Amino acid sequence: MDTPGIVYVLTNAAMPGLVKFGKTTQADVKTRMNQLYSTGVPFNFKCEYAVEVDDYTKVENALAIAFGNYRPNPKREFYEIRPEQPIALLELLKLKDVTPVVESDLSNNLSQAEKDSATNFSRRSILKFSELNINPGSVLRYLKDEAIEVEVADDKRVIYDGKKMSLTEATRRVMNIDYNVQPSPHWTFEGEPLKRIYDEFHNDDPVNDQVDPAD
Repeated sequence: MDTPGIVYVLTNAAMPGLVKFGKTTQADVKTRMNQLYSTGVPFNFKCEYAVEVDDYTKVENALAIAFGNYRPNPKREFYEIRPEQPIALLELLKLKDVTPVVESDLSNNLSQAEKDSATNFSRRSILKFSELNINPGSVLRYLKDEAIEVEVADDKRVIYDGKKMSLTEATRRVMNIDYNVQPSPHWTFEGEPLKRIYDEFHNDDPVNDQVDPAD
């Protein structure tokens, strides 16, 4: 028997590069959204897209199959994709868009300070290597083993093992992990921790908060 409900696509500022999608019934939207913002999540989720569907289990399963290869942890419902990818598939269904409803339920119980913290953190991603005076050709060294290094290729990418990639991806490869981490604490530039450079830039420019420019 089909179960009508809502399928949603979420992102979180604390989880760059990851997308979560899930399902809920109309009656349980608010409860489900409140459950997502637990003590283990530093920022609230943002609803990128949500639609009413005739069978929410069938639609969610279809998305899981379509993007199963992009799931870094099989025990968690997060996917290393852009939100536009599942949204494009959901838009093909031409069903009722209820994004404002879900987004409202996500944020109704948040204080303004909580909302601002996620917004400010997200804005940090506008920074580029060059804005931190780290130019193409510069070398970043892995904090735990200075023999491991990457070369800055452009504002958003580095060269590692002869290939261009984000610093996040290079960090994953060096650490031999299959999930995203904030890379700045793991690298140095000219002997100075990269994280400290970001923090100093942040203190000098409170409007454009710092973050790893390659995320």
